[in-house]
Amino acid sequence: MLLTKILHTIGKRKTAVARLYLSPGIGKVIINNINLYQYFNSYILKEKVLQPLFLTKKNGKFDLKIKIFGGGVNSQAEAIRLAISRALCEISPLSRSILKSKGLLSRDPRKVERKKFGRKKARKKFQFSKR
Repeated sequence: MLLTKILHTIGKRKTAVARLYLSPGIGKVIINNINLYQYFNSYILKEKVLQPLFLTKKNGKFDLKIKIFGGGVNSQAEAIRLAISRALCEISPLSRSILKSKGLLSRDPRKVERKKFGRKKARKKFQFSKR
């Protein structure tokens, strides 16, 4: 499928929400109006974000503009990765099998468990004294 318009997808992880706008271009990745290499300090996080593009051999073919809020840096990187994977599946259905085999299309359902009443935290109990 040839991309003629801007494609919009969303990726989530914990409390991080990434809105991705993908358009044909030269491979620029802009996150919250900051370049990818300035936004993430860690090389591992940069690699995690670009993983779907390298697996499908589509790096340098699209410009990515991403708006992200919430969560920590690792959750943000994984939310962006999910959004990119979903966008690549919409563009070329052949890349779906590659991304699915690596587990890049499934949203991680783990979230913070809520605090229960009568307890100190979600699972931790108040200190018990026998005497």
